[in-house]
Amino acid sequence: MTYNFTIVITKEKRWYVAQALELGVASQGKTVEEAKLNLKEAVELYLEDDVAVKEQLVKQAEPMVTTMAVEYV
Repeated sequence: MTYNFTIVITKEKRWYVAQALELGVASQGKTVEEAKLNLKEAVELYLEDDVAVKEQLVKQAEPMVTTMAVEYV
């Protein structure tokens, strides 16, 4: 089965940090692509070990991701 996750990648000093929001799993890399690849491996290992998480993912709705503007005075 294929699962889709929402990921956020941020730059922290010399590293890119990638996080799968639905799982709270994170990894890092020296490039964006390396961070994504490392995160994919971390998520695969996480799902391999936790059957309950996989069952919950099947029931979970797709997340809504949006932005908002805030004026700073």
